[in-house]
Amino acid sequence: MKATHIFCIAAGGAFLAGCAGEPVQAPVVKAPSSHASHYSKGGGYYLDDGPGDNPPADLDSIPDAVPKPEKLIPACNRPYTTMGKTYYPETTLEPYKATGIASWYGRRYNGQKTSSGEIYDMYAMTAAHPTLPIPSYAKVTNLANGKSVIVRVNDRGPFRSDRLIDLSYTAAYKLGIIRGGSAKVEVDSILPDEWSTAAASNRPAAPLAATGESGSLYLQIGAFSQRANAQHFLEAHRSQLEGYAPEIVGESGMYKIHVGPYSSRADAANAAGKIAQILEITPVITTQ
Repeated sequence: MKATHIFCIAAGGAFLAGCAGEPVQAPVVKAPSSHASHYSKGGGYYLDDGPGDNPPADLDSIPDAVPKPEKLIPACNRPYTTMGKTYYPETTLEPYKATGIASWYGRRYNGQKTSSGEIYDMYAMTAAHPTLPIPSYAKVTNLANGKSVIVRVNDRGPFRSDRLIDLSYTAAYKLGIIRGGSAKVEVDSILPDEWSTAAASNRPAAPLAATGESGSLYLQIGAFSQRANAQHFLEAHRSQLEGYAPEIVGESGMYKIHVGPYSSRADAANAAGKIAQILEITPVITTQ
């Protein structure tokens, strides 16, 4: 467990800090006092934190998180108290927009459990937020340079009054805030159902399948808030995807890499398995 982020799930279903019931139904649980130690140094470098020793060769090619419907984890969305303040996480997916300071956390916590119980990967597109539902998705925009990323919220924190969100190393890198350690950002929640509808509406007409019939299924292998990053991903993996005809689709902050079309779900699933082995990612089957 990271010293600063509330851990909600334990083996056997036992709840640790921050996992009491609803405000009127159960007492709020106080988080361990060790949470405060994390913030003895400002910006993104906390104590001995920092970049990893062997980062991926091309962080720009790591896709943004792809919003999809997920079941919320009740234990992680209950009231908790830490550093003298009580937080009341959202228990449903609702529109959210806020402006504040983003920081990041890296190698010190890499490989440790997040509040959701998942293992923290500093090179994945994730984030920690005090009250957004776990899991949920958000678009984070650096107000200084206009860069945006989409992250999956699976952790709790930060708990300083001057911090809004803690980003993974890669998310911070793609926003251009690694050197400064922090930056003013805008955080917008993403509702997966609405995001999927918007993505479909931005999809251009499908090309003809090899049989001459219009296909209806595609594989999404990446999603980016910046078209330049989507193009960079394509260029970096074009040789590996030879024969799959990848293309960039969408606009206005949602640039996705699709391959296809496929005339049946079985064909799409078969291609997804092959691409997963090639790129070590999990393609998502999507419709027009």
